[in-house]
Parts: sequence; C-alpha cells; structure tokens
Amino acid sequence: MNIDINEIIKMQEKLSNLIGCPGYEEEVAEFILSQLNDYVDRAWIDPLGNVLAIKKGTVENGMKILLDAHMDEVGFMISHIEEKGFLRIAPLGGIDKRVMFGTLLQFQTDNNEKIIGIVGSHPPHITKSEERESVPEISEMFVDIGCQSREEVLAKGLHVGSVGTFYTKFEQLDDETVIGKAFDDRTACNVLLQVLKALKDVEHSHTILAVFAVQEEVGGRGATVGAFELQPTIALALENTIASDVVGVPPNKVVTSIGNGPAVTAADRSLITPKKVLNRINQAAEKDNIKTQYKMPIFGGSDGGRIAITRSGVPTGVVSVPCRYIHGPVAILKIKDIAETIKLVYNFCTI
Repeated sequence: MNIDINEIIKMQEKLSNLIGCPGYEEEVAEFILSQLNDYVDRAWIDPLGNVLAIKKGTVENGMKILLDAHMDEVGFMISHIEEKGFLRIAPLGGIDKRVMFGTLLQFQTDNNEKIIGIVGSHPPHITKSEERESVPEISEMFVDIGCQSREEVLAKGLHVGSVGTFYTKFEQLDDETVIGKAFDDRTACNVLLQVLKALKDVEHSHTILAVFAVQEEVGGRGATVGAFELQPTIALALENTIASDVVGVPPNKVVTSIGNGPAVTAADRSLITPKKVLNRINQAAEKDNIKTQYKMPIFGGSDGGRIAITRSGVPTGVVSVPCRYIHGPVAILKIKDIAETIKLVYNFCTI
C-alpha cells in the first residue's frame, strides 16, 4: 500500500484540534462521518454516539474483522461556579494533577463556542513553602476565565455540566515529530481512517467493521455497545499508548519507546491477547518487514478489554502508536510510527 505522509500529518492536525470530551464527542463524530462515506458501504452514528461503519468482503461467510479507535479525550466538567466567577472542575478520565497549574483549558458552550481559561494558583509571595511543595487534587483547583461574577460566567454560556479540555494547538517540530493534544486516541482514529481509505478500491475476503467509539476514557462504554451491534468474529483495538522512554526511567520500566514502530499488547489490565490474534498480528508485520515492539505488560487498559467480553466473547488484540505524555496538555510522537501502524493494520485485514 502507498503511504502519504503529508496526508497523515494533515489528518493528525485536524483530529487533534477538535474537542471531544467523554460523552461530548459530537464534533469529532461529525467530522469522522464526513470522511467515511466514500470509503465504506455504510456508516452511521448509533444512539450512544459511536460512529459505526461496514465495508463488505468478497467472501459471503468470511470473517468479520472489527477495528476500534476511540474518539474521546481526557477532559474536565465544571462542577461549581464561585460567586467571583472562578470555576471548579472535575476530571473526565485519568489526568495527573501535577501537570495542571498554569495550564490553559478550553470549555465549550452550548453553542459550541470556546471559552479559554487558566488553571490558577495562589501567588508564591503569599503562600508558605509547604503549600508550594504540595499539589492539591484537581477538584480543589480553580480555573480563571476572566470573569468577576457567577452571572458573567453564565452569560458566556457556561454552567455546571459544561465540559472542556486542554487548550493546545498541533505543531510539527520536524519532518517526523509532531506535538498536540488528544493524540490518545485521535492518532488511532487517523490510523483507522487511513486504513479504510486504502481499502476503498481493494477486494478483500473479510468484512471490515469499524467502531469510532465514545467514552473509552471513562470505562470503554462506546466499544461495548458498538461491538455488540456489529457482532465481529475477531477484533483489533487501536490505541495511542504510553511511551516512557525518557531520562531517568530504567529499561525495565519503559512501557514503549517512540520511533520503534507499532506496540503490540500481549496483556494489559483489561485483556490477555489470545495466541491466534498475536499470531495474526505477527504475520501481518512479517509481510512487509514491519518493525514492532511489545508493550510492557501489564500497564493500562483499552477498548479491547470490553470488546473481548461482548456477547459470547471476541478474540481481541491491541495495536498502539507509542506516544510520550499522553493524558496531559501536550503529547509528542513520531509520524513514522503512525505510518507503520497503518501498514500493520492494513495487512491484518487483508492476509
């Protein structure tokens, strides 16, 4: 298959800059659905908000291969508005509180306007040393959007229950390196879109099913109902996973490394990958001499764990693009890792 690096980068930028907090993925879903129509036989949005798609294979009783990528990103929900206009927030998904102070956030109004704020802190000049050395819980932090009263906040279109995420713009650092927000899991959405595009005019024996899932960051809810609806024979969850190859981390704690190709999950907290699925992944890699790495067990979880226990069970694997600093304001990855993952998933579908 032909890989268009420029197209991968452009799509990564578009997907990264969208907002799609758990339960509020509409902006992402509408964009993805607009891209899918030319690539598949049928695409639609289900009642929970998943984007589902089917591309039929040439063999009537062939396998039904499900490819999953989740659309949501970690974010925040406004939990309280102070009289003086400061916001209190609750995290949606796993977010390290250490990255919060001074971070820019963006909130969506009911009219999809974006309101920018900063996670504030008490000035160091008026705090004690023990205060400055401790990190409060996110629920104890406040967000300053420049308002001076609760009424001013409400007039901007924000209220308790409004959601937001990090305010970060995608940037290309060099020919192979990009930074941005929401790479978990818009990177896999990019992979899945590129695979479906590559399969557009290709005859393949097996039917390809796709789930662009909602609410993965809060328990894999979208993948659960999507897999139940599509009834796959076998499945592959596509992820953007932890790369911990940074200074000070010993080799036995490096979960994955960027620049070393797709990461294959043997086991995580939600799944033990069946041998036949691992064999198929390895066969797909061998076809084009694709360099892969194993994600160190047993870190993280994914939609794969939910898909595997759908109906009477679905043999499921996970393939991920390694990424540093996921679930934070800015993540970094290598474009060649995305490109090699696209090749691997394409081969998984066509061997």
